[in-house]
Amino acid sequence: MARGRLRIYLGAAPGVGKTYAMLAEAHRRLSRGTDVVVGLVEHHERVLTAALVTGLESVPRRTVTHRGVDFTELDLDALLARRPEVALVDELAHTNVPGCRNAKRWQDVEELLAAGIDVVSTVNIQHLESLGDVVEGITGVRQRETVPDEVVRRADQIELVDMSPQALRRRLAHGNVYAPEKIDAALAHYFRPGNLTALRELALLWTADRVDEYLQRYRAEQGIEGTWQARERIVVGLTGGPEGATLIRRAARIADRGAGGEVLAVHIARADGLAGGSPQALIEQRALVESLGGSFHTVLGDEPAAGLLDFARGVNATQIVLGISRRRPWQYVYGPGVGATVTRGSGDIDVHMVTHEHAAAGRGRLPIRRVTDLGRPRTVAGWLIGVAGPPLLALLLTHVHAFGLPTDMLLFLSLTVCAALVGGLFPAVASALIGSSALNYWFTPPLHTFSISEPQNILAVAIFTAVGIAVASVVDLAARRTHQAARSQAEAQTLSALAGTVLRGAPSGEGLLTALLDQVRETFQQEAAALLERPDAHAPWQLTAVSGVGPPERPEQADVDVPVGERLALVLRGRVVPAEDRRLLGAFAAQAAVLLDRRRLAGEAAAARREAEGNRIRTALLAAVSHDLRTPLAGIKAAVTSLRSADVEWDEEDEAELLAGIESGADRLDHLINNLLDMSRLQTGTVTPLIQPTDLDEVVPYALGGVPLERVRVDVPETLPMIHADAGLLERALANLIENAVKYSPEGRQVLVKADALHPVGDEPRVELRIVDRGPGVPEEARERIFAPFQRYGDAPRGAGVGLGLAVARGFVEAMGGSVAAEDTPGGGLTMAVTLPAVDLPDHPSTPTTREAEPV
Repeated sequence: MARGRLRIYLGAAPGVGKTYAMLAEAHRRLSRGTDVVVGLVEHHERVLTAALVTGLESVPRRTVTHRGVDFTELDLDALLARRPEVALVDELAHTNVPGCRNAKRWQDVEELLAAGIDVVSTVNIQHLESLGDVVEGITGVRQRETVPDEVVRRADQIELVDMSPQALRRRLAHGNVYAPEKIDAALAHYFRPGNLTALRELALLWTADRVDEYLQRYRAEQGIEGTWQARERIVVGLTGGPEGATLIRRAARIADRGAGGEVLAVHIARADGLAGGSPQALIEQRALVESLGGSFHTVLGDEPAAGLLDFARGVNATQIVLGISRRRPWQYVYGPGVGATVTRGSGDIDVHMVTHEHAAAGRGRLPIRRVTDLGRPRTVAGWLIGVAGPPLLALLLTHVHAFGLPTDMLLFLSLTVCAALVGGLFPAVASALIGSSALNYWFTPPLHTFSISEPQNILAVAIFTAVGIAVASVVDLAARRTHQAARSQAEAQTLSALAGTVLRGAPSGEGLLTALLDQVRETFQQEAAALLERPDAHAPWQLTAVSGVGPPERPEQADVDVPVGERLALVLRGRVVPAEDRRLLGAFAAQAAVLLDRRRLAGEAAAARREAEGNRIRTALLAAVSHDLRTPLAGIKAAVTSLRSADVEWDEEDEAELLAGIESGADRLDHLINNLLDMSRLQTGTVTPLIQPTDLDEVVPYALGGVPLERVRVDVPETLPMIHADAGLLERALANLIENAVKYSPEGRQVLVKADALHPVGDEPRVELRIVDRGPGVPEEARERIFAPFQRYGDAPRGAGVGLGLAVARGFVEAMGGSVAAEDTPGGGLTMAVTLPAVDLPDHPSTPTTREAEPV
């Protein structure tokens, strides 16, 4: 069976017209004779949208009862049985009510598509799973209902329903989106112009990326290699040299000239890993290009020009930015250079050659060391073989007289190869020169002179010398390559260990800087290592992280100084690091800078979270003041005004009722203000409990003062051990928990307050108090959420309080070293388990470590 096709109308915010566009498309298809059925459409009482439903066949919704409340959901089975050509299913990210076959509506849509039914659906950009954090940062609202991005990406067609923020706010103000009582709040919060503009940009960019993906797929399927300049993509070629930052900024300015420009920096690395740019410079350039909104890529290839062109064509680049070569003029004898090669082969891709201060100044590399660092013993041995070996061999051969000149030459050549293997190039060259002289003097007629009578012998000695030097060069080159490969492997292992240290560390970077400096000190055999930082180029240096004893406090005091920009430096004390180790040390320094930035960003993020939490609490406090405090105040004022009125004479019963109302309102105000003050103390960290031995059976009766005693049954044995607690804080915490349990327990069912001693194996003794109710209970996924400040579970009315009771209770108990957890009550209901440390728990083997709530 062919899979159905999915069409999605994507919007930036509620009210832009997604459902309206979906219904209009349904009428167009219906007019063409297509079998279209409404599976589920949420018109939210919007008149124009509801009118479009008329004339379309609809499958009746399924009614699902959850916790005594009836909900309507998509009847998936009925829609599958009806089997239309096209089904309309609104709100793709919707979460189904428990009891439905699928948890999410997009899963219902997947079943319809698998059955061969085409589906038209809608979704807002804020419901995409990958954008949850971004949307929350913009709007301050966390989206609970999300749909995986892959589900939307797989859609056969995505149509963006766009509307300017001004037009959407006008539509909202005219009552075309929400009910009149919700308009002012919506305009002041979620539908602010800044929010709508940011959400619109998200929707446009996300849709543009999907269009670009389709274009790339089409080009690949059709084998199109030419550049289609549908979108400016600027590729920057980086060598790891000092000109990289100039090229990146130049490319960013080019991209900014047009809308939607994209910068891609690419470094072509040698496939053999034996040559490349500075790791420190590349790390800094990666950070720069990413800070400017671009991306960094590394491509392996032996030919930089070919690799750069292949990458540019692969990403459909429109422009390439390269720097003028740092080669000196005479070095062009080796070839035209990368810039000229790329320009010739670029085709329809524009190439920008950017000048910079390092142009034609040379690559700044150290001279190639022709002598491999083989160690002093091998070097001495090589020179002994190269210098003393040929005379000794010549002396031996003059006494043997058993070989001819060709054999003698091969023996001298073997000695040269041996010198190269042991001591490197220069001992081998010396061996070849001395060997050729010995051959000429002792074995080439006329003997015992440096003249040669036969021309062929002249040629033989010359060839011997050339071959000896050539063989020595090849052997030395092989030794150097082996040495470089071994060194590269050691560097790779060191960098791998460095990466592992960073990845295993805490996200905040705490302790990682010290661990990194310890690794630097051990790797490079230093006595001390430190990271110095200063706010600007003229400020004094300050120690940020230290490893070892007596670290340098200024770069001038260090044996090794590795600057990372103008404000950061890695300094070492102990010994001077060889030049060939500076690249690896630069990678450590760059990583230290990254860790320092991570630690700084983690601190800023924590401060931002605290500020956001404070703002949320202030907003909730204002809401509490605006309603929950005003309601009892209004009742008190009305009762007092009535009592003071001279126009009415109240009898004793009416007067008592009014006074009772005043007392009730005052009690409610007192309770509310106490909870607000307690929450404020908890948030500011000013709760300091006075912990002392406390009898639980003396605290519980005081906690029952705010509830009818006939609604509670207490089972707290007098033999219970004392607990470590603050009696006042514990009383407040238990009062909130018990009042909450009584509020949600049905009439005629008592709340049970029961205490037991626990004997955890291998842990300190504790006492557990369980508050058991027979109310509606709380789902497992919501049990932690009910302890958050300003949370009312379910449909509790505003008059039920500001939702601080459970948060205050948990805060007080945890401040005393205890815990509060919500559990299911067997048979229905919720149990609050309060656990506190016991003072002295006698040995009671029969006492269980856990227990279930007894029936109430």
